[in-house]
Amino acid sequence: MTSTLPLADTRDMIGLHEVFRQALTSPYAAAVPGGDTARVELVGSYLDNVLKLLHAHHEGEDELMTPRLLERCTPAEALLVSQIADMHGPVMADIAAAETVISVWRTSGTIVDRDAVVAALAGLNASLIPHLDQEEQVVLPIAGRYLYASEWGELPSHGMRTFTGDKLWLILGLVQEQMPAPAIEQMEAHMPPPVLHAWQSSGRNEYAAFITTLRNIEMPGPRSPLGTSS
Repeated sequence: MTSTLPLADTRDMIGLHEVFRQALTSPYAAAVPGGDTARVELVGSYLDNVLKLLHAHHEGEDELMTPRLLERCTPAEALLVSQIADMHGPVMADIAAAETVISVWRTSGTIVDRDAVVAALAGLNASLIPHLDQEEQVVLPIAGRYLYASEWGELPSHGMRTFTGDKLWLILGLVQEQMPAPAIEQMEAHMPPPVLHAWQSSGRNEYAAFITTLRNIEMPGPRSPLGTSS
């Protein structure tokens, strides 16, 4: 590449990957008792929105990142990129399986369906986590050599545009938790005005209330003495 345009800083994708790792390895589903419809909906909605983000994320890579890399990088690099991109097939199948059982659980609220969700998430993690690791170790350095910053910037815009969940503010909050303050400022500077207004006027508060309730779900096992009154 001979252009003087700035190359992509691909490190921000590691933060997005961390959103997936934290959500899909969380103990929240396993901690929900049978018949607690409020908790089922809370956790089910959280997981469903993260899975829809993951779906949009992989579609963006397939459309905007992988074809450009295959066009520009060396044959040896192209082989690696292709092998790691091909992992999207099994991952997408596991996403679909998890989405199906989460939908059933949100309707039934039963322990049997909750356990099916836990098992589906374990299956998804078995395919997803190695893929994320390889993408960070192999693909992101290659992308940093061959993609321009403007091209890299198309990925979050694509994800926001194609996200089909019902809580965009949840996604924005989870992503911002992984970002330093200057990156958050830059992110918000590039948000479409209606999205930025919704986030600043109500979305940030909705996120704080939702995530606080989610993370206060009591986990099974002995209670921690931290936070108890003396």
